[in-house]
Amino acid sequence: MRRARLLIYAKPPRMGLAKTRLAAGMGRTEARRIAHFTLARTMRAAAASGLDVSLYLSPDRALGETLGGLLPPHLPRVSQGPGTLTEKLTKGLADSPNGPVMFIGTDAPDISPALLLRAERLLSRNDAIFGPATDGGFWLFGLNKRPGLPPMFENVRWSGPHAMADLRKNLPSGFCVALLPTLQDVDTKEDWKIWSADNLC
Repeated sequence: MRRARLLIYAKPPRMGLAKTRLAAGMGRTEARRIAHFTLARTMRAAAASGLDVSLYLSPDRALGETLGGLLPPHLPRVSQGPGTLTEKLTKGLADSPNGPVMFIGTDAPDISPALLLRAERLLSRNDAIFGPATDGGFWLFGLNKRPGLPPMFENVRWSGPHAMADLRKNLPSGFCVALLPTLQDVDTKEDWKIWSADNLC
C-alpha cells in the first residue's frame, strides 16, 4: 500500500483570521501567538513523519506565503476553496487518489511524528481512523478512499461535542474503525488553560 496522504487544513496565524474563538477570551494578540505555536508544532510533526503532505490553505492569498519558513515552500499548496468546512473537506477528499488519506487541522499541540505514523499503520489495517479530541471533535480523521463511498462530511455539527459522532455515523455500515489517543484541541481560553497547565512551566 502506498504511503498515506496527509492533508493539513491551515490558516495563517493572523489577527482576526485564525483562532477567533480563542481571541474572544484571550485577546487577538495572544490568540495570534498561540495560533503560530500550534501551527509550528503541527508542521514540524508532519515534516518529520515522512508522509505525503499537502497544505490546504485559506484564504487563497496564503498560497504564496511561507510565513518565515513556517510553511515549507516545497510542500504542495492547495486552496481550501469556498464554502463551509463540509465543502472544504469534501474537496480535499475529491482531490485525493484512492487509498489512505488523512485530514488534520492545526489545533492539537500534542501532535507528533510518532502519532502520525501510528495513524498510518492503523489505517493500513482498518477502513477508517479517528484521533478523538477532548471536546467531542477529532484532531485526525483518516479513511481508505475507494469508489462508491457515500458523502463523508454531510450533516456534521462542526466545532462542538458531536462532530466525531456525526462523522462516524456517515461511515458505511461494516467499516472497521480504529481510534488513536485522545488529544486536547485548543479552540478557547479554557482549552489553552487546560493544556498549558500540564505542558508549560
